[in-house]
Amino acid sequence: MKRLALSLVLVLSLASGAAAAELVVSAAASLTDAFTAMKAPFEAANPGATVTLNFAASGSLFKQIEQGAPVDVFASADLKWMGEMLKAGFVAQGADTVFAVNDLVLAVPAANHAGVKAVADLKGAKVQRIAIGTPKTVPAGNYAMQALTASGDWAALESKFVYAESVRQVLDYVARAEAEAGFVYATDARKAGEKVAVAAVIPLKEPVSYPIAALKNAPNKALAEKFTAFVLSAEGRKILAGFGFSSPK
Repeated sequence: MKRLALSLVLVLSLASGAAAAELVVSAAASLTDAFTAMKAPFEAANPGATVTLNFAASGSLFKQIEQGAPVDVFASADLKWMGEMLKAGFVAQGADTVFAVNDLVLAVPAANHAGVKAVADLKGAKVQRIAIGTPKTVPAGNYAMQALTASGDWAALESKFVYAESVRQVLDYVARAEAEAGFVYATDARKAGEKVAVAAVIPLKEPVSYPIAALKNAPNKALAEKFTAFVLSAEGRKILAGFGFSSPK
């Protein structure tokens, strides 16, 4: 009888351990609010699952994974870093999907004392500091660099740049008026509310695209695939739309 009771305890203990599963999602900083809003409904739909969210610049997240960080899902703010994931073999070919698009904008503090209304105004003497994500690791900074290089403005503005580690840090600089302008996503400017105004939408060859994928060797592959499916579902898209993201065409 005692052996039967002990066996039952062990079975229940193992079942409980198997039911509890941690899912680590590494996502671009601009997805902070949208993915945080997805955590509760996803966990509710998957009893026993706990979602741990890790937000940073897409390039920084790639480096973490490259250095061995145990990650189940990767969501980037551009195709470049997902391409690096595919090239390195962290994501299987064809496993990635673009789930949202965004716009790059030139944001200014609400007061806008420098009178910035367009990129051309950034060359004026009133503009001393322009916040921009480090192009090498921050997709928003890379998008901005490409746009400014194409328009012939990069060289003229480079001495005014204040580099940030993520697009959210750029937003903070602008919101606190520590820079006269900065390049962020439309969704970030929206989050800042009355502290920030959009001076201009920056034209890009391709829209800001967000791809997502479960990692090939994800510690919890089945749950990782469920999370990517949730992001792509009608409920996931509704949450994204609520934060200003658009669906890809």
